[in-house]
Amino acid sequence: MSRPRGPEVPPLRFGTSGWRGVLGEDFTYPRLRRVLHAVARWIREGQGGRRVVVAWDTRFQSAPMAEIAEAILRARGLEPLVARGPLPTPVAAHAVTRRRAAAGLVLTASHNPPEYHGLKVIGPWGGAIRAPDARRIEALAQEALADPEPQLSAPRAGRAPRLDLVAPYARELLGRLDREALRRSRLRVFYDAMHGVGAAVLPEILRRVGLRVELRRGEPDPRFGGAPPDPLPAHLRRLARELRGGRGLRLGLATDGDADRFGALDADGRMLSETDALALLVDHLARSGRLRRGVAISIATGSLVERVAAEHGLRVSRHPIGFKHLSGALVSGEAEAAGEESGGFAWAPLGCDKDGILAGCLLAEIAAATGEPLRARLAALERRFGRLACGRRAHPATPALRERLEKLLLDPPSRVDGRPVRTLSPEDGLRFGLDDGFLMLRASGTEPVLRIYAEAPGRRALRQRLAAGSDLLGL
Repeated sequence: MSRPRGPEVPPLRFGTSGWRGVLGEDFTYPRLRRVLHAVARWIREGQGGRRVVVAWDTRFQSAPMAEIAEAILRARGLEPLVARGPLPTPVAAHAVTRRRAAAGLVLTASHNPPEYHGLKVIGPWGGAIRAPDARRIEALAQEALADPEPQLSAPRAGRAPRLDLVAPYARELLGRLDREALRRSRLRVFYDAMHGVGAAVLPEILRRVGLRVELRRGEPDPRFGGAPPDPLPAHLRRLARELRGGRGLRLGLATDGDADRFGALDADGRMLSETDALALLVDHLARSGRLRRGVAISIATGSLVERVAAEHGLRVSRHPIGFKHLSGALVSGEAEAAGEESGGFAWAPLGCDKDGILAGCLLAEIAAATGEPLRARLAALERRFGRLACGRRAHPATPALRERLEKLLLDPPSRVDGRPVRTLSPEDGLRFGLDDGFLMLRASGTEPVLRIYAEAPGRRALRQRLAAGSDLLGL
């Protein structure tokens, strides 16, 4: 008998990057089976063919869930292309496009805490599905949830061959790097895999170009050491200490649980903001002739990227939060590179979804090519365009906090952090444009948190601006 939906179980919703929930509460096997049947129906409704890439990460029960997905897809007349082992989401997205699949399914909750699980659905273009597709899958899933006797399983009609999807991805990525610059350098990379699936891919790629890579937290752990596998400064303190205590040219890298997000630390142990890292990547690709079209960024990304892109004659477009919007700009040809405030970066020649492995390799290439820490290159950009600091905070999205945000949306202040509000955007949260940066408040689409984003002229001013955001929320 299936588990009845009680009032404590929230409605099934696809957020900015698929469906996620607490394992055993919102994310259960009966609900997963229903969603998988819904996804299979959605694929059959399309014109993309029958092939579907199936992948999973190192979270608890990911592999059995992938086997269920394989069985349901086969029962629905589809052809699952199943990965050989746990796989980074960007590698799965790469396989979707290169194997001309109709879709990709990845059992992962990405950077969420260990108690979460999730399902990412990748479109045939190699990026997260768009809003109309997500709403259609939700509708089909709700039909299955309302069925008192749904088909919850599928007969095992054989087992699909397991495929090596990493080798084609690594081969193409290596072909797009400046391998000679990397090989000549004495760069030493300290990489924190955060117990995620990047451990089996990123170090091997960098070692193949001759770099010395020190792997940290590379062993699989469904509990991720007891912390969210999210490459934030609070989770990378050990890596920062190791970098500060070393000698020579050093770089710290980290990726989240499914290796689509990245973090970067310089030789002094300080972490680069996502905007700073993105500005370095855009500048480097443009200088080396590998970026000629536009750049797509989210509305919560800092303005340094825009200034760098403008110097290279590149058009910049801003989009709502959620990498699916940036992927759309890459697919349409509007942009050739894309990045966001939460550690997502993509470069169209390799793929249209965020890729922490790609970003890490390119940051290593920057350090190798210049022979200097990333901070030196960033300082050169700041001398030309001014010093700007970006950051974000997260608070549990309590009912009181959500109510406060709703009130601010209805009656926003005309001054924030002591400065007049120049522009106001309520389309994706609440964004206050100021004369020296911005402040933005928004409920997350992937976690039960409310985020505060800000840009200000310097680190002290940034801390003050983030505190002003907390004050607006009554914290």
